[in-house]
Amino acid sequence: MKSRIRPIIGLLAAPLPVIALAATPAFAAAPATAAVRGDVVAAVGHSARTGEVAADQRISVAVGLAQRDPAGLDRFLAQVTDPASAQYQHYLTVDQFADRFGADPATVARVSGYLKAQGLQVGEVTANRLTIEASGTAAQVQRAFGTTLATYRDGQDGHAYFANTAAPVLPADIASVVTDVSGLNDYAKYQHFATARPNASPKAPTGLNPTTARAAYNLASTISGGANGKGSTVGLLEFSAFQQSNINAYDKYYGLSAGTPSVVAAGGGTTDLSGQDEVELDIEVVQALAPGAAIKVYEAPNSDAGETAVYAKLVSDDVPVVSISWGIYESGETASNRTAVDTDLKEAAAQGQSVFAASGDSGSDDAGNGGTSVDFPAADPWTTGTGGTTLTLSGGAYGKETAWSGSGGGISSSFATPSFQSPVNSGAKRTVPDVAADADPASGWAIYTQGAWYEFGGTSAAAPNWAAFAADFNSAASAKGKAGFGFANSRIYSLAGSSAYASAFHDVKSGSNGAYSAATGYDKVTGWGSYNGAGFLTAALG
Repeated sequence: MKSRIRPIIGLLAAPLPVIALAATPAFAAAPATAAVRGDVVAAVGHSARTGEVAADQRISVAVGLAQRDPAGLDRFLAQVTDPASAQYQHYLTVDQFADRFGADPATVARVSGYLKAQGLQVGEVTANRLTIEASGTAAQVQRAFGTTLATYRDGQDGHAYFANTAAPVLPADIASVVTDVSGLNDYAKYQHFATARPNASPKAPTGLNPTTARAAYNLASTISGGANGKGSTVGLLEFSAFQQSNINAYDKYYGLSAGTPSVVAAGGGTTDLSGQDEVELDIEVVQALAPGAAIKVYEAPNSDAGETAVYAKLVSDDVPVVSISWGIYESGETASNRTAVDTDLKEAAAQGQSVFAASGDSGSDDAGNGGTSVDFPAADPWTTGTGGTTLTLSGGAYGKETAWSGSGGGISSSFATPSFQSPVNSGAKRTVPDVAADADPASGWAIYTQGAWYEFGGTSAAAPNWAAFAADFNSAASAKGKAGFGFANSRIYSLAGSSAYASAFHDVKSGSNGAYSAATGYDKVTGWGSYNGAGFLTAALG
């Protein structure tokens, strides 16, 4: 599915710069102020202004704070993610991360005090001390951030939205520690990548089910042997709510005894059910392949403030495995929001969280403009971008996979090639995806949603598939007294680059996503391919 707007990226080693604004001399010097750069949505430049936001309209914002010692964090990440380093997989706890790299308590108190003084209600401060949530009326928000909130109609697709007319302006001592103010616009609507195949018999399931999926990815003996995700938690990042009754129906039909997912509200949560098919797909795939794992559904409003809040919550809760099925094409978010999200993803890597993100369903043209582009957050090197395949079963087991034409992949316009990818990428920019799994709706999953059976595909099905496997891996590793999956790209690239590749992965060698074709080994359509469950576990854990 296409998004109205595009992602966001950039590995920034320091907070976004601020522009000092000259103060006009008077009888007493006016307080110095500064603007937060990169915090105006680009669409304002091609939109018609239609009015002003009502003064009493409630607005929620998330204020991103600068990390301490970003260069030190980069050095730590280089060591903790390098299999050749003595510090490999010596991850930090949330408290350790906050103490070394989060904003100091005095900074949090100073920014919170400023917001309160402007009449805003200050909400949660995340455990990493890098995000402060606040809310107030439009009038209070405009006063606090020195900008005007206006309504617009987009000149390209015609949709209505509100946005700040200029970059937010803050007192210089506050602006110096603020990297992002999200929530000043509602332009971005993040799209999920679940695609349903019409089902002629909605009362009867067709497609992959727990039995056939476990057989296809060589997990049947692993799960029956106890490595079923028990002891691990999978966090699902969602911009929609869901209905537990559909999950219950799925579990009952297939005889699953999986636990009931818990809901964690971020940024105020959401009651919107417009994306419930995506949420229920994610839950059901994880329960099919990791029935012993706990599932936490992180629900946030579908907005840039919701995005900032939910990423901050996921890393502050240190969820071992994260699956993301929502994204936006790379160039569409504000630069400051890119910084906030990338900051959280770096923390996830530093803490050893395994983060899998769908790479998009529009092939090599994620932006839909006739060029080549990739999706965010899959493009961020601190996530594992998960592409799509067409799966063929043979005798109820794995037959083959070919590249699915919709598999998002290509070259990032923002992120430099990470060190783990340099053996297979000699270019200056990161390539996507890193791995893949079944995503073609024609070979998709039997999913129960909205009171009926559907067959779902999309890279939204591939991300929770890999997340479920990571949870199974954690169970197997725990039983052997070994380290869990951790930062996923380190483990994946080191294993794929070894002699164990053929036994640990299904190499996808044919098919195309438009501009790129699958090939032997790594490629820009399916990455390293899909996992061979038991083979991967043996190669990694012995």
